Amino acid sequence: MRRYIRALLMCTVFAVFSGLYVYSALFDADVSAGANGVKTIYVPPKVPRPGQEDPDEAGPQSSHRHNRYIMRQRGELEVGGQSRPPPSMHLAVVACGERLEETVTMFKSAVLFSFKCLHLHIFAEDQLHARFMEALESWPGFIRSRFNYTVYPIRFPSENAAEWKKLFKPCASQRLFLPLILKDIESLVYVDSDILFLQPVDRLWDFLSRFDSAQLAAMAPEHEEPRIAWYSRFARHPFYGRTGINSGVMLMNLTRMRSMFFKNDMTSVGLRWEELLMPLLQKYKLNITWGDQDLLNIIFHYNPELLLEFPCQWNYRPDHCIYGSNCASAEDNGIYILHGNRGVYHDHKQPAFKSVYEAIRKYSFGADPVSSLLAPLEEQLLKTTHTYCGKSHALFTKALVHSLAGINGKAVRLR
Repeated sequence: MRRYIRALLMCTVFAVFSGLYVYSALFDADVSAGANGVKTIYVPPKVPRPGQEDPDEAGPQSSHRHNRYIMRQRGELEVGGQSRPPPSMHLAVVACGERLEETVTMFKSAVLFSFKCLHLHIFAEDQLHARFMEALESWPGFIRSRFNYTVYPIRFPSENAAEWKKLFKPCASQRLFLPLILKDIESLVYVDSDILFLQPVDRLWDFLSRFDSAQLAAMAPEHEEPRIAWYSRFARHPFYGRTGINSGVMLMNLTRMRSMFFKNDMTSVGLRWEELLMPLLQKYKLNITWGDQDLLNIIFHYNPELLLEFPCQWNYRPDHCIYGSNCASAEDNGIYILHGNRGVYHDHKQPAFKSVYEAIRKYSFGADPVSSLLAPLEEQLLKTTHTYCGKSHALFTKALVHSLAGINGKAVRLR
């Protein structure tokens, strides 16, 4: 009898350990299968202690308090008990009002063609946060593994917050405060929501290595021809260079922007970035038309040595073709970044621009890029030749074709 009891006990112990082994194997397999995905970490708002400032009212002085939703790559390195993400290119955008779909399409173009991992910094009104997360989370896993993101609320300094918010387009001036909010970020690319990347972000990011010891930002000129440029004809304030600069695509070394003393026409001494913005707005608010872009033009008018110009093909707008082609770098190499300002993605005034936007918006990740993106786009562009921009339709696909080849590793030929 004892022999039977002893055998029964041994079988029970064996069954327990076998069950533990199977559970462990299944858990490991599940983690391995999701290694290339992303996970969501919700950071609840901190409740201020008595006498402390409310984090949501603190303004851009405290960046980490604004990070409500944080996406992190699985497989981060653990160093000293803290996770360290792999190096990323940082891409920031401000989206308010009816800009969600346009912004998601911009992200789609950025993630589709880039090689390095991207960290997307999304500054949006609170009611848009969940919709951004839902849109990005709906993308397939092999795409989600290429980026992570953080969604931030719109926050201005408590003093004059309403004035900053309505300065130009809704929330657009938020970009001026990025050096003060993203205190742990060294450099980033800021773009307007109506940007489309036709080349990898990596190539724009490489301009950082071309900065000399003083330069802290890079932008393209507002125009190539002073005789028809807006700033040289109509501006009532100082502006950069002969034609001004367009801030729709802006490469920023935030570390240098935080530490630099900027020359100005208000004091005889240099002012730091956070000291400069409000006095500048107060002095010129009755003379500026394009909001934060005008303020940047004033700043770099007095500090031209701090700015690197990149060619117009990196910020190609209707102004470059509406009266005939006037962007030489795009003529040579094609358009690298398309900027659909003036709402041209959503009306019929510039159908060539709208055709590119619709082709990327409708493209399904994983589909053949030639038959699903390039071919329909070429067909639509041929219908736009009655416009000046449409006559230059070859420029819209000249660089894009090389980016598409990078997706499937095959040579792509234009029709």
